[in-house]
Amino acid sequence: IYLSTDNGTNWGRAGLNGWYVDALTVSGSNVFAGTMSGVFLSTIDGRNWKEVSTGLTSKVVNALVVSDTNLFAGTQGGLFLSTNNGRNWNKVNTWLNNLTITSLSVYESNLFAGTWGSGVFLSTNNGNSWSSVGLSDMRFVYSVNVSGTNLVVGTDVGVFVSTNNGFNWFSLGLTNMDVTSLSISDADLFAGTSTGGVFHSSNYGAIWTEVNTGLTNLDVPSLIISGTNLFAGTTGGGVFLSTNKGTSWASVNTGLMNTLVQTLLINNRDFFAGTNNGIFLSTNDGTHWTEVNVGAMNIDVKTLVVSGTNIFAGGRDDGAFLSTDNGASWSSMGLTNRFVTSFAVIGTKLFAGISSGVFLSTDNGITWTNVSLGLTGWGVKCLGVKDTILFAGTYEGGVCISTNYGTNWISPINGLLNRTVFSITVDGSKIFAGTGGGGVYLSTNNGVSWNNRSIGNTYQAVRSLFVLGTNLFAGTGGGGLFLSTNNGISWSAVNAGLTYADIYDIAIRGTNIFAGTFGDGVWRRPLTEIITSVGEVLNTSPGQFSLSQNYPNPFNPVTTISYSIPKTCSVTLKVYDVLGKEIQTIAEDEKAAGSYQIIFDGSNLSNGIYFYRMQAENFTETKKLILLK
Repeated sequence: IYLSTDNGTNWGRAGLNGWYVDALTVSGSNVFAGTMSGVFLSTIDGRNWKEVSTGLTSKVVNALVVSDTNLFAGTQGGLFLSTNNGRNWNKVNTWLNNLTITSLSVYESNLFAGTWGSGVFLSTNNGNSWSSVGLSDMRFVYSVNVSGTNLVVGTDVGVFVSTNNGFNWFSLGLTNMDVTSLSISDADLFAGTSTGGVFHSSNYGAIWTEVNTGLTNLDVPSLIISGTNLFAGTTGGGVFLSTNKGTSWASVNTGLMNTLVQTLLINNRDFFAGTNNGIFLSTNDGTHWTEVNVGAMNIDVKTLVVSGTNIFAGGRDDGAFLSTDNGASWSSMGLTNRFVTSFAVIGTKLFAGISSGVFLSTDNGITWTNVSLGLTGWGVKCLGVKDTILFAGTYEGGVCISTNYGTNWISPINGLLNRTVFSITVDGSKIFAGTGGGGVYLSTNNGVSWNNRSIGNTYQAVRSLFVLGTNLFAGTGGGGLFLSTNNGISWSAVNAGLTYADIYDIAIRGTNIFAGTFGDGVWRRPLTEIITSVGEVLNTSPGQFSLSQNYPNPFNPVTTISYSIPKTCSVTLKVYDVLGKEIQTIAEDEKAAGSYQIIFDGSNLSNGIYFYRMQAENFTETKKLILLK
């Protein structure tokens, strides 16, 4: 739940993070929320919630309404009544015994219920008995509204009105529309639809006008009027405000972020989040996000990857998309109607893992070739690369390996047979695979065999893995974030402050770790609260050796040092004082080709000037850093 106290200009979380909230109603100082897991009550504007579902045998709550001291809940299993603010519930059985209640409305002594597939029902005695009042041939009655003596409903085939409590009905138009929401103000009637946006009638349905200027998402499941303000809640664009009866709309989403974050990508100083409704960009470590979906509106984004100046996005049934201007605009790059789960880059070769195999493009996605010969399992969940070796994590088929760019695939004999593999990460000679139900697996022989490194409750899917020096992070489905400092032999949960434990992706930028969650957006935590050792982060595939200036500089007390290597080699990175005395070795290991970031912690050093030097094969470079506490 989100709360705004300034007409939607700014939003803040108001509790029940991660819950699907389908209904809200207010009674005095009480706020009630209907979820897929029962009813919750807050008495202080959402700062604290408690479940009030005793007696509620069907907990999927679609609608809530208050009538005097009675609180009604419409569920997938009928209607329930509470007379004590939700402490206890009783089912009101007559007529509505096992119907799915989709909407509720009260007018004087009349209680109306809209249902799924059975039309509208009326009760005149607080739900003790009901009578059918028509529209039984409608599949869905989404919205029930009362305006004076008129009962107005939105259905899957338009808007209908009754002037005699439902005994007779008349069509108000929009007969070819799925009308999912309605709002009425005097003579103005507003209808939100599932595909056409918002429509306005000033003459009670005789004429309807489309009013969508500025409304970037046309699936509108909720409308509400507050004074002269009309608010539209959309499925992929957040909340919009109109102050001129829908003539124009403005987004009012500051602080109201898409909550289902499925993939994260760091490209230099830019941070991208792929969600179930598009792509968002932050240039300040997640403090503020901007929607960057021009050309790729409402895409269910499953994967993001950067290759040179190109950024590729893959989605569920949407295919592949390319941006050459850092997300400002996108264009479709084929694989239309394919479920793209993952990308991998080897030189100029771009691989896409899809629900039925692997495709290869050598021209930045203009054309694609199916390279799935020998793949086992039921589709590809993830891809990983070590030098020129390509790894594919599959659904119930373990990890398959190709050493010839997908021309042929082999399945390992030992360790991961019949496992679903959600994530793969490579660190030098170590390859880690996150599975569903089996924890993490490690291979040190290019995937020929695997050893289990389970994480506590092994039923949890390990959807994301990230290596930071000697630290291995695992994001799980339900258990939150775990850390291992010994290659997965033992694990510890690192979830302080993380209120939602279903993690889809992990990213590290500078001195922070980020978690993209299934139901609560992106979370950030300083790495210094979790680890004490220096870490490294793999980002892209560069074409030459380079050492970048640390950032920030001056720093206090941590800074980030970036370097790139074009091929697998031994890398040494050391810090010296002004006299040339070695202070600390922060990297000394064989690394695969890639761009890396090192987090250097100067907490134990005095103020002053220091130098850091990188050596890799014949490449040597030194740069200055300044510590100011």
